[in-house]
Amino acid sequence: MVAVASLVVAVGTATGMLSALDDRDASDEARPGLVGDSPSARPLPAVPSAPGSAAASASASPSTKVSASPSPKKASPSSTKARPATSTRLYRHPSSQVLDWVQDNPRDWRTDVIESRIADRPAAVWFADYTPATITSRVRAVTSGGAGQGRVPVVVAYAIPDRDCGGASQGGAPDLGAYDSWIDRFAAGLGSGEVVVVLEPDSIAQSDCLSDGGRADRFASLARAGRVLKSANANARVYYDAGHSGWHPAAKQAALLKQAGAASAASSDGIFSNVSNFHTTSAEIAYDRQVLAALGGPSSLGAVIDTSRNGNGAPSDGEWCDPAGRKIGRAPTLNTGESRIDGYLWVKLPGESDGCKGSPGTFSPSYAYELASS
Repeated sequence: MVAVASLVVAVGTATGMLSALDDRDASDEARPGLVGDSPSARPLPAVPSAPGSAAASASASPSTKVSASPSPKKASPSSTKARPATSTRLYRHPSSQVLDWVQDNPRDWRTDVIESRIADRPAAVWFADYTPATITSRVRAVTSGGAGQGRVPVVVAYAIPDRDCGGASQGGAPDLGAYDSWIDRFAAGLGSGEVVVVLEPDSIAQSDCLSDGGRADRFASLARAGRVLKSANANARVYYDAGHSGWHPAAKQAALLKQAGAASAASSDGIFSNVSNFHTTSAEIAYDRQVLAALGGPSSLGAVIDTSRNGNGAPSDGEWCDPAGRKIGRAPTLNTGESRIDGYLWVKLPGESDGCKGSPGTFSPSYAYELASS
């Protein structure tokens, strides 16, 4: 893992729906929004257990690397082909570490801020443990919850073999054959409603530890995964790993993404960036458009950006582990007002430690409060 990698930890999420924010001419700070009338929700990426239970299993993953800045490229023109109408209401899963903390600490002086600015906002639900026997039912518990409320859940598949190149987030399936079977079972839980799938953070940007053959095999498996997910649910939107604006140059990242099937409408709806990282929304928008332009493929491909902790941008010293002075970013929404930018998501739940303010993936109320009140 390179010096500037920030940990992505796997755990179930919970937060509430806020009104969409227009990104144009705006700062990266999350501004107050209207909480939706029904609940919507993520932390270590913990993984919700079978329906009726809320057990979360911890697992960490890096997502902040140093590399040459992407070379500037013209953004491709926005699509002239209309996207199908989709809901912009995100789902908050009702189980997460932050919700547990809020419930258990009603008199803590930090509770009101953490509840209103973090716990009441929708975030991704991570599936980071290799448990083939229960993965379908656990994914179904989340997607059916979203469908029942007419809201869009965000789920993270995070079980690729050789995950994190053996670093803090190591784990996943024992081999690609087992992973392919796990993805089949994951897909079986997607249901038929709208759902956003963040497919394997770091799996493409952080693939340089693999041999050429190992990388080709991984990318073939990721391309297959996208096809399986979209075949299982025509309303699933699948996004592939683009790293972030401080990692690979856009042309290099696009070349890797193309090998993994991200340019094909049969497997992909586009790319995601900045997972568990701190780069500003404006930097990620510019970078993602450069990647999409270099990637090619249908003009309907878009990008989603993790804005959970990027309100103050990345630390100048490159610190990635629970750095001080950060703040929550734009509220989660699928209505960005930006061409080719499909959503701002909270993939990493604010308050989950990277490993310095607590064990990786565990909730730190002091860090959450710092992020929410900065």
